[in-house]
Amino acid sequence: MSDTVGKTITCKAAIAWAPNEPLSIEDVQVLPPRAHEVRIKVLHTGVCHTDQYTLSGKDPEGAFPSILGHEGAGIVESIGDGVTSVKPGDYVIALYTAECKECKFCRSGKTNLCGKVRETQGKGVMPDGTSRFRARGKDILHFMGTSTFSQYTVLADVSCVAVTDRIGTDKSCLLGCGITTGYGAAVVSAKVEEGSTIAVFGAGCVGLSIIMGAKKNKAGRIIAVDLNDNKEGWARKFGATDFVNPLKIPRNVLLQEYLVNMTDGGCDYTFDCTGNVSVMRAALEACHKGWGESIVIGVAAAGQEITTRPFQLVTGRVWRGCAFGGVKGRTQLPGLVDDYLRGELKVDEFITHRVSMDRLNEAFDVMKQGDCIRCVVDMS
Repeated sequence: MSDTVGKTITCKAAIAWAPNEPLSIEDVQVLPPRAHEVRIKVLHTGVCHTDQYTLSGKDPEGAFPSILGHEGAGIVESIGDGVTSVKPGDYVIALYTAECKECKFCRSGKTNLCGKVRETQGKGVMPDGTSRFRARGKDILHFMGTSTFSQYTVLADVSCVAVTDRIGTDKSCLLGCGITTGYGAAVVSAKVEEGSTIAVFGAGCVGLSIIMGAKKNKAGRIIAVDLNDNKEGWARKFGATDFVNPLKIPRNVLLQEYLVNMTDGGCDYTFDCTGNVSVMRAALEACHKGWGESIVIGVAAAGQEITTRPFQLVTGRVWRGCAFGGVKGRTQLPGLVDDYLRGELKVDEFITHRVSMDRLNEAFDVMKQGDCIRCVVDMS
């Protein structure tokens, strides 16, 4: 890769020119990294519902034209001045949740949120306020600080982490969002205790990862809640002990009431992975009085709000949220890779579909199918 250092690279990228339009796979110019930036060759990327959410136009931070994708892994092609955390040739995972280790958030020890690049990341530009992508003579915006739907992308150095090459990038890319988000929600954020009763609303990639994390922490009862009966087999494969389809409970019984009754007073922990605000309420109210905790993970559409009777909180239930499972990307993600290599963390089992880059639009259609957990895109 040495012959491309310091030069603009022309490669293929899937550009979202406008909401609700198919991605356009075409040439894009990727500028060299500037100070504290890293340019990587993206080898594999997952396709996540967050990408679809932004493409739908419902994301209040969604901006166009942009290059989507935030669940990617590849090899460092070159680095800008001042970069010491990675070097050319390193295998890395892109991090949409940065970790600078220096800001107020990182130093607090209370959160994995980082303030270093958040403001510019939300605007679709690099920390200096400019873009590294150009196509059709126009600047193209970045997405979630990662833009992994491009064969080459530029990240802030705090937005990637080097990992061993003993894990293939078709596996490590999935640790950049879905699996880590769910697994971390159970193990890092909620810290599910041995013997706990939990309910997981939505048995997709994130939900199954929560189930995996809860099983790892020896939860006593793990209830998967999903409208699709085909998800029951998947949920039990990852450790669920029960499965509830809300469409099949008595019509005169609310879902939260049904769960409270089947768990002798409610769950110790519940997790919403749906982004549906009505489900978020049900998840909170399915918690046990006095100590039940409900974790919101799913992203709701712009303008939507969550509601419940204050009495639900006065009587001891806790409503909280987490991003990226509460996992610190640069500090903790290499440990998850080690867990995978030791056979203690499932990753391969999440991959149900694979497509080449020229079929990336098909991956969005596949994602909506009931038998898809994760579709991995080969970006080569």
